[in-house]
Amino acid sequence: MWQVVGQPKAITLLERSIEIGQLSHAYLFVGPPHVGKLTLALNLAQVVNCGAAAPPCGECTSCRRIAAGKHADVQIIGLISEEKREIGIEQIREMQTAASLPPYEGRHKVFIFDKAELLSHEAANCLLKTLEEPSPQVLLVLLTARESALLPTIVSRCQRVELRPLPVTLIKEALIENYGIAADRAELLARLSDGCFGWALLTMQDEKILEERSRRLTTLVDLSYASLKQRLAYAAELAAQFSRSREEVEEVLALWLQWWHDLLLVKGGDGKFVTNIDQQSTLFQQAKHLSTRQVMDFIYHLQATHEQLEQNANPRLALEVLMLSMPGKGGLKA
Repeated sequence: MWQVVGQPKAITLLERSIEIGQLSHAYLFVGPPHVGKLTLALNLAQVVNCGAAAPPCGECTSCRRIAAGKHADVQIIGLISEEKREIGIEQIREMQTAASLPPYEGRHKVFIFDKAELLSHEAANCLLKTLEEPSPQVLLVLLTARESALLPTIVSRCQRVELRPLPVTLIKEALIENYGIAADRAELLARLSDGCFGWALLTMQDEKILEERSRRLTTLVDLSYASLKQRLAYAAELAAQFSRSREEVEEVLALWLQWWHDLLLVKGGDGKFVTNIDQQSTLFQQAKHLSTRQVMDFIYHLQATHEQLEQNANPRLALEVLMLSMPGKGGLKA
């Protein structure tokens, strides 16, 4: 059975393609981080290599070896080290060499590109050759949270499958029923996950994720009371971090957007619907010093900054402008 939680439209699309024998040679799975893209890709790899009547069975040798990451014909291609910032052309050439050989222990070779938006320009152009001349025994699955960062020529040669964030209630129920988590804990993880079940699972297993979240929220709240000099210093720090890890800075901005959305709910009298349910007292306290217009304006600036960084704007300049637009205590800008 399919292991991905939710995503009925994506699963139905793939099942119908399999039933009529029209599985695409290349798929592009699009969705936010931890929404289930890799799980679905591995399930698809199991389907094309499973010998059961209703694949994926999850029990045969192929299914178990794929789940364990030990199947010779299923490869996950991504960054080869933390120091690397791109998927390089040499990785694509190695994949092409492997793709030219017949499957070793299954029926199909499956190559999964994790964070395909990190393909270098040379690697992306090299990959096009494989996409344009597909082998019947090769399946390519590209995973991305930033579809706009991919070459349009790559996107056009893949069948697009979108994975959407899940409802809070679905994640909460899955955590309680499948993992035995207490209801209050499941509620917190489900709300904080932003609809991404994988994030909830990771956080369930690693307390450091919530600790890092608390640290980032403390910084955010402190900035509301900080001087202009302190805010600009933080913008410089964040810009330097962006050059090392774009993803971490995007996580910070997403957390900020979540927080300010909660402030907007509080200002609108809907505090019971906030995401950060463990921080309600802080949210209500900060909301006292802000007008609804100020909250809405800063949400707009957060969204604009995210778009500017997506378009490769100067990160320090974009983040400094964001700091200048942040309202402080009493509704005054620092």
